[in-house]
Amino acid sequence: KVSVEVISDINTIDKDYPMMSTVARASYAVERHHPRVVKLEYVPEGDVERTLMFVGKGLVYDTGGADLKVGGFMAGMSRDKGGAAAVAGFMKAVSELAPIGVKVVAEIAAVRNSIGAEAFVADELITGHSGIRVRIGNTDAEGRLVLCDALTYAEQYKPASVVDIATLTGACIVALGHCTSAVMGNDDTVINALLDAGQQASDKAWQLPLWDDYQTQIDSPFADIQNIGGKGAGSITAACFLSRFTKELPWAHLDVAGTAWVSGGKDKGATGRP
Repeated sequence: KVSVEVISDINTIDKDYPMMSTVARASYAVERHHPRVVKLEYVPEGDVERTLMFVGKGLVYDTGGADLKVGGFMAGMSRDKGGAAAVAGFMKAVSELAPIGVKVVAEIAAVRNSIGAEAFVADELITGHSGIRVRIGNTDAEGRLVLCDALTYAEQYKPASVVDIATLTGACIVALGHCTSAVMGNDDTVINALLDAGQQASDKAWQLPLWDDYQTQIDSPFADIQNIGGKGAGSITAACFLSRFTKELPWAHLDVAGTAWVSGGKDKGATGRP
């Protein structure tokens, strides 16, 4: 009931997902670490009344790149694919529920942020598929680079809503701990639907402000934007970055960095949230 397409050709990824290709640069010299874009599509029987789209961040491993993670922060970074895993599980549920009148499209951007001679570095200028030019301020802020081209791709479906799910920022854990996911976006209807669903499922989220006041933190004198916003409001400035690529979309963003995984003890592992 769900069709699956896997894009692994590096030339196609270079063309359609240039930001993702940049993140993958140090890893795709090794064949088994090539980036992949996985597209899953559910088409209902009968008429399609609306299309819903979901995008998952799939950092299968994140070293931090040239801005290498320090101390114990690299351990467990295989969990940085939690958003992608949630989207895959969601599409399995969609196939079993078989909703009527709703087409559901999911896009998983799977990549490894490695270190090596070809790794991207701070101060590089890269143009995304949207034409927006980005200055790299930190290579460990790679998840938003992987997501932005996937969100640009979503425009062609003219969806009623787009939700991206990502273990995006450590700042989200500082703000909300491990009990609550953060939600931000540009469409109150989509945001409120997620908040209501979280209440019903005991999988709570909390809306953080995405006000224009924060947008100046990602402005750059060298490009249209930069991929980090400096000190303060790290979860919000990450969402600000994504918002630059979703102006034509009814969009919401779930930062699940604190809720997708349990650390320590015998219960350590993925939670299945959201």
